[in-house]
Amino acid sequence: MSETMLLLVIAVCALATFATRVLPFVALSRHAEHPLILHLGKFLPPAVMLILVIYALRNFRPLAEGSLNGGENGLPLIVASISVAVLHVWRRNALLSIIGGTGLYMAMIQLGWFVPG
Repeated sequence: MSETMLLLVIAVCALATFATRVLPFVALSRHAEHPLILHLGKFLPPAVMLILVIYALRNFRPLAEGSLNGGENGLPLIVASISVAVLHVWRRNALLSIIGGTGLYMAMIQLGWFVPG
């Protein structure tokens, strides 16, 4: 694939991604004060965050064998989750909480902290 073709593919993908992000705002701009839109705007972000937390902790089984068993990534998961909660209570900034917790977790995993062996 030539460089020009590659740049064209990237541009089309970027445009398609941007269009899918902007389209709902453009389509629903006249209905911004509708009760359903206001309800979704209030409750959907926390619901999505809860789904992400459940997904992130889905394989964490600390008491699977009758004793405290954090597994390979157990302690980093606990430390990162607590750091997210503390950051959010302290600063009330979801972006800071997400970046801080993710950064701490990745640092612990990549640097080998708390991982047996």
